[in-house]
Amino acid sequence: MTQDNPKPLLGVGGKPIVEHLIRKIEEIDGVDEIFIVTNAKFYDVFENWLSGFNSTKKIKILNDNTTSNEDRLGSLGDVNFAIEKENIKDDILLVAGDNLFEFSLKEFLDGLKPTGKSAVVLYDVADRELVKQYGIVEVDKNNKMLDFEEKPSEPKSTLASTGIYFYPSYVLPMLQNYVHKYKNSDKAGNFLEWLHKNEDVYCYITQKRWIDIGSLDQLEKARKEFNG
Repeated sequence: MTQDNPKPLLGVGGKPIVEHLIRKIEEIDGVDEIFIVTNAKFYDVFENWLSGFNSTKKIKILNDNTTSNEDRLGSLGDVNFAIEKENIKDDILLVAGDNLFEFSLKEFLDGLKPTGKSAVVLYDVADRELVKQYGIVEVDKNNKMLDFEEKPSEPKSTLASTGIYFYPSYVLPMLQNYVHKYKNSDKAGNFLEWLHKNEDVYCYITQKRWIDIGSLDQLEKARKEFNG
């Protein structure tokens, strides 16, 4: 299904996944521009989609010029690519392109604004086996991150990272230094795992529906549950 079509453009509830995400982002007054990062293969596909889509936000498709799994930048590498290519020095909101969810991104940002710190949205999977497929987070009584581990064999909690992050502007040079120093740009969660050990990271926990579309089964589930 994704041989000639990027996953964010697969249809759910009558429109591509990415359009569900953009409508959520449009609710946030502080967002100046949306960047969608893709590879060389799907750049024209995204451009063609964008030509027929109307948004209240400015949207730009970025081509990272990679052509295979061997030269791909990884999700964190693509974030770094966008920051450097567009000379971004502002706060950023990251949303994984294979996400579907009911909670409000505006509520997430408004709730974390007083901290002035980085933040991540968590969803309680409530399944000790299923949770092994995700990045798992432990939090304290103030919802500050205590631990982060990608796909643990022995999960310490059932709180899964949703792939939705907020980073204030002062963190961006730290992200760039991390990518260049550690050459660890495959998953966006890798940086979060490092960051919380060096400064406070806060968490927004939701019980509203969230689906990570990482398999055909999850896609079919999304198509059944997200009908509007």
